[in-house]
Amino acid sequence: MFFDQAKIYIRSGNGGDGMLSFRREKHVPFGGPDGGDGGHGGDIIFAASRHLNSLMRFNRQAHFKAEHGKHGGTQKRNGKRGAPLRIEVPTGTVIRNAETGQVLADITSEEQEITVLKGGKGGRGNIHFASSVNQAPRIAERGEPGEELWVTLELKLIADVGIVGVPNAGKSTLLSVISGATPKVASYPFTTLQPNLGVVELDDFETFVVADIPGLIEGAASGVGLGHDFLRHVERTRVLIHLLDGSAKEPLEDWAMINQELALYDIALEKRPQLVVLNKMDLPDAVAWEPLIEEQIVKAGYPFMSISAATQQNVRQMLYRVRRMLDEAPPAKTRHDDEIAVIRAENEEGFTIEREGDGWRVHGKQIERVAAMTYFEFDSTLIRFQKILETMGISQALTEAGVTEGDLVYIGEEELEWGE
Repeated sequence: MFFDQAKIYIRSGNGGDGMLSFRREKHVPFGGPDGGDGGHGGDIIFAASRHLNSLMRFNRQAHFKAEHGKHGGTQKRNGKRGAPLRIEVPTGTVIRNAETGQVLADITSEEQEITVLKGGKGGRGNIHFASSVNQAPRIAERGEPGEELWVTLELKLIADVGIVGVPNAGKSTLLSVISGATPKVASYPFTTLQPNLGVVELDDFETFVVADIPGLIEGAASGVGLGHDFLRHVERTRVLIHLLDGSAKEPLEDWAMINQELALYDIALEKRPQLVVLNKMDLPDAVAWEPLIEEQIVKAGYPFMSISAATQQNVRQMLYRVRRMLDEAPPAKTRHDDEIAVIRAENEEGFTIEREGDGWRVHGKQIERVAAMTYFEFDSTLIRFQKILETMGISQALTEAGVTEGDLVYIGEEELEWGE
């Protein structure tokens, strides 16, 4: 089967904890703090691979996690950084937030790599908290938790030219004639159950990539037939060959219907350069249709040609016409690297408070991160956390909301008891 969609879970690594320790050497009674920093957690990186042509591997594995950073040590030794996880995907893969649909990355060129989730920062050891008034700080930080996300992967074939048309118009036959591709060919609808790619070679080593898009029927843009699953592959193409079946009852009606489905799926496809080609000129019906179809197509403002893919009549001339159209066509529009942002909250300093069961829940990206990085078992770090609550205005907001002594306050995974 051809897998061009997948949903996977990704998680970057946690940062390692900072160390709280002091020098303990003979004849050095006041050695001072020497706790090292934790290592940063590993990132989640998506990378293009020319060796992949489908998303099949993600049908077998759906969870991907980067390595956690190592904890800091004594004697100012920092923890090792967690290894990033590099996930290889085919060129042409679009990565979206599964919940919001936001595009996170668009892998459009070979060797392209994009960091989608950053690993958590390593916690600072107590050497960073020493000062002239506190020369023996009993304060350190836990590592920052990594980010986690469900994402969808969507493969859109990257081809210069797309061959579209109704089932049995001869698209697969044409692709096999003009390239080295060997798609399944037979004289019944829906022979092509997946897109096929082929490379066309012209004179002077000129090449371009052609995609045979499975047959489209009326309602394809709304999910009818096979077209809905494969219309996305038309988006990347710069020029369309609209192949008409010369043996059909109403080739012009088929042409109008396919154009309507393309426009319904993506209005930009309506303006995509299109060469209308009448196929099967080796049959009497196609020969009879040719004058009328050419008149109507040219009248509508589209270039027209007639060929026979089976006998290769006029096929070479058609390819030269397509090459000229490619030279004149604008480059395919794709999302640039600088438009892709590593996942982070838009407003990290904001927070909300709500009643939850027998206590109160504080929501907020920054305060949840601070809570996760706090050693609550040490008085010094607990006092520091209380000061952060006051500085951010959370303590006052809780008081105004009605929190009383003894109430439970939930921040992230932490459960705290409110006191005066």
